[in-house]
Parts: sequence; structure tokens; C-alpha cells
Amino acid sequence: MNKNIVLITGGTGAIGAALCKQFNTDGHKVVANCHPTDVERSTAVIDELKAYGVDVELVAFDVTDAAACESAVADIESRIGPIAVVVNAAGITRDAKLTNLEPAEWSAVLRTNLDGVYNVSRPVIAPMTQRKFGRIINISSVNGQRGQIGQTNYSAAKAGMTGFTKALAREVARDGITVNSVSPGYVQSPMIQAVPEAVREKIVKQIPVGRFAEPEEIARAVSFLASSNSGYITGTDLSVNGGYHIG
Repeated sequence: MNKNIVLITGGTGAIGAALCKQFNTDGHKVVANCHPTDVERSTAVIDELKAYGVDVELVAFDVTDAAACESAVADIESRIGPIAVVVNAAGITRDAKLTNLEPAEWSAVLRTNLDGVYNVSRPVIAPMTQRKFGRIINISSVNGQRGQIGQTNYSAAKAGMTGFTKALAREVARDGITVNSVSPGYVQSPMIQAVPEAVREKIVKQIPVGRFAEPEEIARAVSFLASSNSGYITGTDLSVNGGYHIG
């Protein structure tokens, strides 16, 4: 591919920032999305990335708002250029066992983690179809494959993402567009560091390779699926979990 524009939702999280670095290394212009309420923290992340020479622009919009997503995609395409790659990495957790899981906590996770994928993917499909090229990569999770206690909402959203990926891949395959997902296991991040050390140790013991993934390892998998070398791969999920779950 020539220098393409890559839109990464949730682009200032641990995995998102690694994705920004990777796609910059690959020679692409990166547009990182953040939620409008997270601009201050995200700006600091972007400034740090720019200090390392990463060509990245921050665009704030709420992935749960379909109209805002459509407007943001139109703005990026007119102001920066055609979006060739979309990485749907925005996600949240609201963990609780089902008996204690409030309707608002269920809805918040489904709206961000699943509806957000629809809201961002839908407006890019027509332009990609016209150009006969596109890559959509959805960041799923090992917990969408095996389930996890206290995450019925999160696991349901990530499992739904898998179905979305497979269905959309069939719809657009003849238009030069591939749609795939990557399912990370436990990743070294502020989120996992917030887990008590004793719990982290128990988790690591269940991972055959004996450690958490580095965000860069997830980014490299996504980079491959976005490249011209993966043009015959679509509708599939790439598990990057250190053998934690082999399905």
C-alpha cells in the first residue's frame, strides 16, 4: 500500500497508542479517535506520540453516536483524505455478575463495544467500495470466545463483534475490502496493572507462554491484517492470547 489514512477508534488507550506507532512505522497517516470527555488525557498521549515522530491527529467523537460517527468520517475524508483502514478498538468494561449487573451497565458496554463498530464501519463502506479497497479490523477479545465471570455484557459484545465481522466480510469481499478481527488475551496495560498482584499472578499461571501480551504484539497482528499481504484473508479472527484459549 501507499501511504494510507488509518482511523483508529480508542486510539489513545494502551493498544490504541501501540497501533498509532505501528501504522506510523508502516508509513501511514494515523487519525486517532477518543471520546469527547477524554480529550485532555488523550491530547497528552498524542503529544507524547508526536514527540516520538508519530504522524497522528486526534479527532474526538462518541462512537455510540451514529450521527457523530458519520459526521466525523465525512470530515476526515474531506479534510485529510480517504480512509483506507479502520481499526475499531474503542471499548469499555462495566464488570459485575449478572445478578448485580444494572441495565445501564449492560447497555453502556453493548453500545460502545458493539454498536460503536457498526456506527464507525457503516459510513466508510460506501467510499471503500467506490475505491475498491479497504481494511476493517475489529479488536475483539479472548473473553468473547471463552466467556468470563462478571463480564456477560463484555463477552456478549465481543462475541457479537465476531458475527458482525463474518457477515460484513461476506458482503464486501468482491469490492476489495477485507474485514477481520483480532482477539487479544490479557495485555500489559494500566487496566491489568490495576488488578491486585495476587490475581495477576493467578492469571499468568493460566497462560501457557507465562506472561501478558505487550500492546505492540497486538499492533503487529493488526498491521498484518491491514497490509496488502493479507488480501486473501477475510472474515477471520486472529487470536493473540499466548495459548490462554485455543478454540
